[in-house]
Amino acid sequence: MRTTYRDAMRAALRQALADDPRVFLMGEDVGRYGGCFAVSLGLLEEFGPERVRDTPLSESAFVGAGVGAAMAGMRPIVEIMTVNFSLLALDQIVNNAATILHMSGGQFNVPLVIRMTTGAGRQLAAQHSHSLEGWYAHVPGLRVLAPATVEDARGMLAPALADPDPVIIFEHGSLYAMEGDLPDDTRPVELDHAAVRRPGRDLTLVTYGGCLPKVLAAADALSAEGVEAEVIDLRTLRPLDDDTLAESVARTHRAVVVDEGWRTGGLSAEVAARISEQCFWDLDAPVGRVGSAEVPIPYAKHMEEAALPQVDDVVAAALEAVS
Repeated sequence: MRTTYRDAMRAALRQALADDPRVFLMGEDVGRYGGCFAVSLGLLEEFGPERVRDTPLSESAFVGAGVGAAMAGMRPIVEIMTVNFSLLALDQIVNNAATILHMSGGQFNVPLVIRMTTGAGRQLAAQHSHSLEGWYAHVPGLRVLAPATVEDARGMLAPALADPDPVIIFEHGSLYAMEGDLPDDTRPVELDHAAVRRPGRDLTLVTYGGCLPKVLAAADALSAEGVEAEVIDLRTLRPLDDDTLAESVARTHRAVVVDEGWRTGGLSAEVAARISEQCFWDLDAPVGRVGSAEVPIPYAKHMEEAALPQVDDVVAAALEAVS
């Protein structure tokens, strides 16, 4: 079945609401407006205001309510409009959701799912466009997911809801209109392993989320030049799947990490460090990295494009690694 990333996510939400009366969705504009990115369109009419709840514009308040509801036995799905706005709820996410199991001596789980849009490329300027998922991947007690395909958009929500601990799902805004094929017998996807999206022999390109289409395009361009790149989609940013990375680098002996976040202290730095630590004797070149320019994401289209990793940047880094 051909569908979009947005529709696949909506189908996952609909199934979750239908299958479990403990599940409810809440966030800014998720009800009457249908979600700022139209992901929850029609769900209010189908399930009613008790299950699809519009909230006040207070991220700290409604994320905190989600934490409390999860501890009380519900299975809340909290939608935060963009990752930038999640900073207003950092206390609830990092100091409460991620720590309560530890601080209660294992007595209280927080089975909370938080969904939020991340990434740039849509001219929404600096307060709506950053990629901060690496910040959350830094925090013990959280599982961090980044579905980059229609199938993962459809299949990651169910296992996230089944997790007894908090899960954050990052949906890149550029992917919502992306189309893909979805099997008729859709099943939950497993969350513990990265995926090899394209096999190759000459180098490993590691990425996730909104950068995956660019990296796949770069791999096609490299193939035309005789360089066969293997593309790894991390899928889960915490915990990282070290084994899949190591197995790929053992075959290709070179690696480039592509991340829309900033290079300094970013997720690409963590992945590159792990590859260097665990695969040192397999590497024939330093691990390369491609990230966003160290500036707030600009509004002007040409400046935004210049600040973000592009296909040509990935190709250049890959050619440098194999040269």
